Amino acid sequence: MKNIKYLVLDVDGTLTDGCVYMGEQGELCKAFNIKDGYGIAHQAIPAGIIPVIITGRTSNIVLNRSKELGITEIYQGIADKLGKLNEILAKAGDSLNQCAYMGDDLNDLQVMDAIKEAGGLVGCPADAVPEVVETADFVSSKDGGRGCVREFIEYLVR
Repeated sequence: MKNIKYLVLDVDGTLTDGCVYMGEQGELCKAFNIKDGYGIAHQAIPAGIIPVIITGRTSNIVLNRSKELGITEIYQGIADKLGKLNEILAKAGDSLNQCAYMGDDLNDLQVMDAIKEAGGLVGCPADAVPEVVETADFVSSKDGGRGCVREFIEYLVR
């Protein structure tokens, strides 16, 4: 596989099923797939791939799950995902061609297009919006929050 150093992930619709579960008192819950978590912690990280979360929403749930998995690069409340990724890469002296990105919706397209144009890899869950599916190099057989990230990781580390 290409020289991938970073696995950049969206959260809602990619690491989760895209649903926000809201309790009677307004508490929010998200469901994460154990297989995706295993892939991040026990396949990607040991292979030298740095997981990076860049998401538009902000949630302590994401911080807690990231901590469990050993993800230290977490950026929440980010409207300009490409700008944030370029900032991260500039600090490290790296470039977009070292990135694999997985997202599911229109707000992921700008960063997906830039990574693809630079020679990196882009993937999406099976239930991503059509425009994202058309852009992706890898389309998982699984929906968001149902093991699609693990499948993408296995594709990357082969």
